[in-house]
Amino acid sequence: MIFPVILCGGSGSRLWPLSRASYPKQFIDVLADGYSMLQSTALRLKSLNNVAAPLAICNHENRFFVAEQFQQLGVQPANIILEPVARNTAPAVAIAAFSALEMNPDSLLLVLPADHNIKNEQAFSIAVSQATHAAEQGYLVSFGIVPDAAETGYGYIERGEPLLINNTQRSIFSIKRFVEKPNKQTAESYIADENFSWNSGMFLFRADQFLFELGAYAPEIYQASQQAFKQAYRDLDFIRVDEECFAACPSDSIDYAVMEHTAKGAMVPLAADWSDVGSWQAIWDISDKDEQGNVAIGDVLIQDSVNSLVLSDHRLVTTLGLSNTVVVETSDAVLVANKNAIQDVKKIVTALQLSHRSEGSAHQLVFRPWGSYETICQGERFQVKRIVVHCGQKLSLQMHHHRAEHWVVVSGEAQVTCGDEVFTLIENQSTYIPLGQKHRLENVGSIPLTLIEIQSGAYLGEDDIVRFDDDYGRHV
Repeated sequence: MIFPVILCGGSGSRLWPLSRASYPKQFIDVLADGYSMLQSTALRLKSLNNVAAPLAICNHENRFFVAEQFQQLGVQPANIILEPVARNTAPAVAIAAFSALEMNPDSLLLVLPADHNIKNEQAFSIAVSQATHAAEQGYLVSFGIVPDAAETGYGYIERGEPLLINNTQRSIFSIKRFVEKPNKQTAESYIADENFSWNSGMFLFRADQFLFELGAYAPEIYQASQQAFKQAYRDLDFIRVDEECFAACPSDSIDYAVMEHTAKGAMVPLAADWSDVGSWQAIWDISDKDEQGNVAIGDVLIQDSVNSLVLSDHRLVTTLGLSNTVVVETSDAVLVANKNAIQDVKKIVTALQLSHRSEGSAHQLVFRPWGSYETICQGERFQVKRIVVHCGQKLSLQMHHHRAEHWVVVSGEAQVTCGDEVFTLIENQSTYIPLGQKHRLENVGSIPLTLIEIQSGAYLGEDDIVRFDDDYGRHV
């Protein structure tokens, strides 16, 4: 049985300002095809045989995004495992291996980052089938992307001799070596040599075999991951591994920890129109273009421009006379960059973070397990938000030390708790929540509840929340 392991971590900072740490690219419909990249990864599994429900691995902050996006697809994951801290792929997959072995001692793990795009799903399915034969014989299989350009942003795999699996010749090769991201001249030499492939970061192997190799070559990771999983506990729909044990685990990738050392490494070539969607250049590469080579996403009007990408998330964006340019608009930030420099977007994110600007990590539209809120306007001692609460959901019972709130219902039906009072508000009705008063908001209607919240006070930060009761297990 194959257990897909979908790695949902990462901040996707190279796709700023659309992707940010609080809502990274894997949860966004970046390609404007109706699905987030996480959802596309999950849907891709339908083309495979003998596949169990997926195991998802994410951080604490993004756990409700993962659960909701699976729910939207009607997919029930086997487990959603929460990493208390980021420790790279080797510890994350070790935790997934321990989890899978509890469900099936013969389980295979198909490790898939959540932010890849694969257009040719049939080729992907065939490659997984080929890799399965090798994985069942104890090989740790990496998928090597057949390259079509001298990319300097990817690592490479040099393949060795073909492997005989069950006395049958298949498209499976030994691994001669892994190579770090090369310079342009070296990458061009790799393309000329057909034995080199891009390192996709996707793997297939037996869970027990991976743990055996991990214990041999990275025993500290194995031991810390094992202990963290032993002390894991269930919290609602999630599995929380022990924070202290996991934090003590060395941080390392599967490549460095295992694949570069093991004698059981193998590689299956994959030619499937693959992209790791790692930059705006990658978005331009894989998107449909007009006759002038432009990509337009959203409410966009392009005039006399060539080979450019223009994305509008919030309002009309027009361009005139641009060449080889990326323009990305969101509600609170705009990026304008030459495509040749787009790999350096992280420098902007770093500068924003060093300046303690929220635009570096958070959107104005913030998602919560009960719905979302969006800051509409703010100034000295006041802030206005638009709040949307899903049907049947409610915010925590809470209070604020430094702010009072006015609520105006725009649509839907709200049940309000304010101190000892519980009452209902409908469209065009309002109420006042005094500073220091316990309060709660619940959608008791049949449509999403939308209201305008006007905050006033000396401090309006989101950390001024004292929770007394919460359906989602949040304490802060």
